Amino acid sequence: MLMPAQKPLLRNAMTIDVEDYFQVSAFAPYIARSDWDARECRVERNIERILALLAERNTQATFFTLGWVAERYPQLVRAIVDGGHELASHGYGHERASDLSPQQFAQDVGRAKKLLEDIAGQPVLGYRAPSFSIGEGNLWAFDTLLEAGYRYSSSVYPIAHDHYGMPDSPRFAYPVREGLLEVPVTTLRMFNRNLPSSGGGYFRLLPYALSRWLIRQVNERDQQAAVFYFHPWEIDGGQPRIPGIDAKTRFRHYVNIARTHDRIAQLLQDFAWGRMDEIFLGRPAAHAEARCA
Repeated sequence: MLMPAQKPLLRNAMTIDVEDYFQVSAFAPYIARSDWDARECRVERNIERILALLAERNTQATFFTLGWVAERYPQLVRAIVDGGHELASHGYGHERASDLSPQQFAQDVGRAKKLLEDIAGQPVLGYRAPSFSIGEGNLWAFDTLLEAGYRYSSSVYPIAHDHYGMPDSPRFAYPVREGLLEVPVTTLRMFNRNLPSSGGGYFRLLPYALSRWLIRQVNERDQQAAVFYFHPWEIDGGQPRIPGIDAKTRFRHYVNIARTHDRIAQLLQDFAWGRMDEIFLGRPAAHAEARCA
């Protein structure tokens, strides 16, 4: 008799980059940063949906959260922490690390870390650069993260891409500095190149069965935990459409958005998931340090 399929025992890291639809880097030429406060914010309702989905699947995740969002929605940060999830930093203002000077970058990551820790009452150990914007030209950023007190980064995408990527960097977690781990988002090595296998626009574009196969190959062939990511706006089919954007940007941002929530739900069912700090730093499942007084 056939037995029902079971989840692989290897746990993968589920991560969410907490930003709103109007803050994506591709919209920067069309939406002035000074206009952000005038835009309809939808991040709070989308995070509520994500938290409900994770609770339904008894799954905990890591939320790389913008300081800009946390400052305006501190209750959202507390809901993330109260749900047993890891709170991590996405910087303050969603500026690419590659566009900042060392001094500006230090101010951005330090400001975000302090703000998140003050709201959550617990340490923030992880950081992800907007648009995976740490690469060959700004490796000094790792020194800054270490000095700011971060324990790991997930800021390198080892693929060739027109907006980011460092295809020759290691595919799996490695110490980039003594005391600082870099945990790249997941790729599969095929045809002498790294294929994206970790979420974002690729997950929305590719057939679900192919995305599932890519992750399974990393788990079974490489015997490594995958790092998957998505954004709250990717489950929001009702978000406002930005007028005047070019066709390439429009396609990348909106393709298959209406299907993403259900695809994420299926992914949570098909694999075992956990938090970045537990999987890669070995923090206990009881969530390490209690909240500070």
